[in-house]
Amino acid sequence: MEQTGLVLEGGGSRGVYTAGVIRYLMEQEIYLPYIIGVSAGACNGSSYVSRQMDRNRAVNIDYINHPDYLSFRNLIKKRQLFGMDFLFDSLPNQIEPYDFEAFYQAKEEFVIGTTDCMTGEAVFYKKKDYQKDVLTVIRASSSLPLVAPVVPYEGRLLMDGGISDPIPLKQSEKDGNRKNVVVLTRNRGYSKKPQSFGWYFRKKYKDYPGLVRALEKRHKVYNETLAYIYEEEKKGNVFIISPSEPLEVGRIERNKEKLTALYDQGIRDAENAGKALKEFLS
Repeated sequence: MEQTGLVLEGGGSRGVYTAGVIRYLMEQEIYLPYIIGVSAGACNGSSYVSRQMDRNRAVNIDYINHPDYLSFRNLIKKRQLFGMDFLFDSLPNQIEPYDFEAFYQAKEEFVIGTTDCMTGEAVFYKKKDYQKDVLTVIRASSSLPLVAPVVPYEGRLLMDGGISDPIPLKQSEKDGNRKNVVVLTRNRGYSKKPQSFGWYFRKKYKDYPGLVRALEKRHKVYNETLAYIYEEEKKGNVFIISPSEPLEVGRIERNKEKLTALYDQGIRDAENAGKALKEFLS
């Protein structure tokens, strides 16, 4: 499994699918030496590295109805739909403790993708770059426009890593991984449509020209990345695990039954791919 990467797409609440896939990998004790993720993918990947098998399910499903997690009250009081302090402080430090010691002692490399709001470029952070600041960088990677604030970090202003590099396979390859397992949060055949951005969006982010540019071309980057991933799959360099049926869960979802069904689908799809995956990794 040397020189093999695990590439995790984001997708907000759709990341529950990835949580199910990761649950299966952990049950099978499949730990790849390099993990890279953006947004929800980075959140899920962090629990994989810290060996906390049930944490993704707890964080993504059990607390979803907590008023500080996701609510319009947050939007009115704090101008953020997701309670970022709750998600990246109260939860990991108190309520559903994150095992920082296990994370920092783990042998695996863990790379987090973010978007620089000024340039619009993807910026990747490795363990040596963020050291004890992993939560700040994951928070930046998970900060979606319009529902969360920009995160300042080491002289940059950062947001959702999925904007500039939604499925960071090429970064994994650049870091030396010849083979990659890619977990997608959309079914095969999906292609991203252009988003329309009104005056409000441009006004709100007028100070962040790179962010606006990156969002305008996001659909194009996403679809080109997918095409590249499927090409690499044909060559035998990439193993894809993706939803076997179209998702009923949106980017922002509060229905526990739908989320649980998607989590279970992730486990099931990974199980069904299990034999072929083990052959790919051998």
